[in-house]
Amino acid sequence: MSTPYLTRRSQLETYFDRTAVEAWSRLTSDAPVSKIRATVRAGRDTMRANLLGWLPADLTGLRLLDAGCGTGALAVEAARRGAEVVAIDVSPTLVGLARERLPAIPGPGSVTFRVGDMLDPWLGRFDHIVAMDSLIHYQAPDIVRALAELSLRTDGSLLFTVAPRTALLTLMHAAGKLFPKADRAPAIVPITESGLRRRIAGERALARFAVERTQRVNSGFYLSNAIELRRDASPASETGAAR
Repeated sequence: MSTPYLTRRSQLETYFDRTAVEAWSRLTSDAPVSKIRATVRAGRDTMRANLLGWLPADLTGLRLLDAGCGTGALAVEAARRGAEVVAIDVSPTLVGLARERLPAIPGPGSVTFRVGDMLDPWLGRFDHIVAMDSLIHYQAPDIVRALAELSLRTDGSLLFTVAPRTALLTLMHAAGKLFPKADRAPAIVPITESGLRRRIAGERALARFAVERTQRVNSGFYLSNAIELRRDASPASETGAAR
């Protein structure tokens, strides 16, 4: 990957593993939080439910990558549907919390938590990949490069989120600089959906994938767009995209 991607990944590791561990531990639990963070928690809960709703109700026998798993809420829900989940994050501390919070999973589902880069090819192949709010900190070119890397290991769908570039979001994040540091989120990069679609269409590695649907979640200081890329496995598509 590019130097900007690697630099930002290192910054995120520092933030989530050292600077904001306590804040994210509380945000992803039932503990009381500030009004600002309460809107973020509600938005993340809604987004997670939306992404899970785009996956099959029965995931038995399917392999899923939770790319940027944080404390593991999405991974657990997918495992409860029967998925074999590999959940990875750059923050050893957040992964440690995820392991501590992991409940017993009834049925065939399972979760394996790992520390590392979500783009690591050694993670293997998956039926579905979900990257909830783990690409929102990157520039559009790096987002598309990451999607291209992940697409090489995806047999079904690739679900991810981006921060939409809106006047409201720009104002909100400018205003956020006035709040106490405990209420500040790490820097995100607003992206226009039209521009991202053009980049995806121009990326050869994504030629077999198409945008299936999108969904925006707006909850106070949480504003994010979910996008589903679905692989076209038709014989015509496979033949035309062969390299």
